[in-house]
Amino acid sequence: MSSSPPAAAPDESIDITAEVCPMTFVRTKLRLERMRSGAVLSVRLRGEEPLRNVPRAARDEGHIILGIVPEGDDHIVTIRRA
Repeated sequence: MSSSPPAAAPDESIDITAEVCPMTFVRTKLRLERMRSGAVLSVRLRGEEPLRNVPRAARDEGHIILGIVPEGDDHIVTIRRA
């Protein structure tokens, strides 16, 4: 898991800190599906389970994780759409 800053400015952002699994990745997946290939999504999430599952599921779908950065109680996951 990367803890480096994101390599690209996001085209879109979502906050899923109030969601629980599996809705964390469902919301992320739905947003990614609406974006063009190569676009960058910034996802704000909270909790260990989403921190494990959202990047893993995004990778499984072929997307690229550009970075995971802690920010207070949250993490910002930056994803480039496949």
